[in-house]
Amino acid sequence: MVENPEALFKQISHGVYVIGVTDGTHQNAYTAAWVMQVSFNPLLLAISINPEHYSYQLLQVGGVCTVNVLGQKQYAVAEHFGRSVKDKMTGFQWQTDKTGAPILSESLAYFDCQVSHYSDAGDHKIAICEVVSAARLNEVRPLLYSQTGAMDGSSELYE
Repeated sequence: MVENPEALFKQISHGVYVIGVTDGTHQNAYTAAWVMQVSFNPLLLAISINPEHYSYQLLQVGGVCTVNVLGQKQYAVAEHFGRSVKDKMTGFQWQTDKTGAPILSESLAYFDCQVSHYSDAGDHKIAICEVVSAARLNEVRPLLYSQTGAMDGSSELYE
């Protein structure tokens, strides 16, 4: 058994992201901390997503997403997109690039992606996504997962 897994897992360095998804008609976004580069050629990112969430349905149908890197002063943005609320896209500036997936205009940077394939990962799915476009939008430092405290409610999920 692992004692205090919540605190230990927060020692693994990674950022905080808003993942934008679309099925071509509907759009949504969710907060993610489990994102990583998995290949140089082609450029691939792996993102983790709960298959029971609405965003997963859109991702499966549309096959595209954006990974929007949040800056250090965007804790409230991370918190907002981590909740299940109606019309959560309202009140934010969005743009699109090649795939048509929503890009959060106030993010530090974005990666516009097309899903290559999925893999099972416990209670989540891993989407392996090919980066088709990317850009830096703002000059700020990234928000780290360890700086979010108990925002994700993970202490209740570890068994």
